[in-house]
Amino acid sequence: MNQLDALRQWTTVVADTGDFKQLSVSKPQDATTNPSLILKAVQKPEYRPLLDETVKKHAGKPLDEVIDRLLVRFGTEILSIIPGRVSTEVDARLSFDTAATIARGERIVALYKAEGIDTEKRLLIKVASTWEGIEAARALEQKGIRTNLTLLFSFAQAVACGAAGVQLISPFVGRIYDWYKKSAGAKWDEAASAGANDPGVKSVREIFNYYKQHGIKTEVMGASFRNVGQIKALAGCDLLTISPELLAELAASNEPLEHALDAKAAAKGDAPKVSYDEAGFRFALNEDAMATEKLAEGIRAFAADAVKLEKLMQESGK
Repeated sequence: MNQLDALRQWTTVVADTGDFKQLSVSKPQDATTNPSLILKAVQKPEYRPLLDETVKKHAGKPLDEVIDRLLVRFGTEILSIIPGRVSTEVDARLSFDTAATIARGERIVALYKAEGIDTEKRLLIKVASTWEGIEAARALEQKGIRTNLTLLFSFAQAVACGAAGVQLISPFVGRIYDWYKKSAGAKWDEAASAGANDPGVKSVREIFNYYKQHGIKTEVMGASFRNVGQIKALAGCDLLTISPELLAELAASNEPLEHALDAKAAAKGDAPKVSYDEAGFRFALNEDAMATEKLAEGIRAFAADAVKLEKLMQESGK
């Protein structure tokens, strides 16, 4: 049994890509996308026609709507290949606007429904884990729209997401690792900070154990991996979303893979229950320099790629 098949014994494997032609190789259950992945895909010759066709078909409509239609086009292609769910992201520029996030999420759902997709079972709307994003997700969930809270770097964000009843969270393992490695500089010890000691892995393990102990139903999906060591250290997490390159690396290895996270064992923990109002959440996030910086950086990066995607569409329409 290769490591990818071994991982599937305990964890739902998700592909982190907009390159849907690769999905038939790794055979994931679910798939996640974001503006950066879609931008990367449409710059490839085999996917550029999807952008051009979408722009031509919806000429004259607002640019933000055409972008959503492109995201849904990719999502429906992905859903024709995988058996599970696809995550489609709300524009990161709306990360601090609850009402606009709700409206954009509802529009994306409507576009999928027009394509005949059972959105309650097969779609997750991705929203940044800001206070405003979490409140938007709370409202969407109450309307039967399932959400995936992304750009999650802190325990406080995870606690607030669980309290809001969101379907799934995506803690960013690799970006947490990146911050601590950069912060340590020459003092960083890669071997001592690998596997179970990786700061990104430790963050996800704390969240996973807390959720299982307190019966929080929100699914935990580790994301943003830099190496297979991080993935192996989280075997047993509810879901893991993995790039095609790292999926291939796991599939190529027959070394034993151990069960690292155990929900039953975690349920016996003794961590106290925590809750946050808005002020408490903002202060807790502010106290976590890594999470504050990576959340802001992530929103800026996704927003910049959304702008690049808009420019490609404008050029296509000329």
